[in-house]
Amino acid sequence: MTSTACDRPEAAHRSPRKGSELNVQVIELSDAINGGHLLIFGNATNGCLVRLHSRCLYGEVLGFQDCDCGPELEAAMDLIQAEGAGVLVYLEQEGRGAGLSMKARGLGLGQRDGLDTFESYHRLGLNEDLRDYKAAANALAALGLDRVRLMTNNPDKVAALREADIEVDVVPLHTEPQSEEARRYLAAKRIRRGHLLPE
Repeated sequence: MTSTACDRPEAAHRSPRKGSELNVQVIELSDAINGGHLLIFGNATNGCLVRLHSRCLYGEVLGFQDCDCGPELEAAMDLIQAEGAGVLVYLEQEGRGAGLSMKARGLGLGQRDGLDTFESYHRLGLNEDLRDYKAAANALAALGLDRVRLMTNNPDKVAALREADIEVDVVPLHTEPQSEEARRYLAAKRIRRGHLLPE
């Protein structure tokens, strides 16, 4: 994995969001499976807020309410905006790394047979979570960050950063489920993957 800072003018700009402007620089995270982009807001230094976020077309773009992805991303961005600095690592890991088509198959199977998406993935011959965060962790280290406040409920993300010798202060992101499906999904993440979520 290589992560190179883009210092070209088009990779840095200002954008308005919720009544104020954010300075953002975009750096490509080149990894065939677990790549994406780093969005660096303001003067992100040691101890800044960081969010590792996997793409979710349904929750973030289409407004579907069967997961917590959209609300989590918005909550993380609100916190970064309030501080004026932070890093969003936006990873192309749709469907916990299985891709959009397999995610849709898993959701359909779950609805037909009363399974959560982790069980559905097993039925489809997939691991329940195919994601890896090493590339993201190494990219953060390459920025010179050795201490961050990580906005997450996922212990795998915390472990990946600590393995890259980054000191992690966990900032849980607890959002209100938008539907009964989302409530069941959060429960499954807590039980099956050890996510730091309230019962």
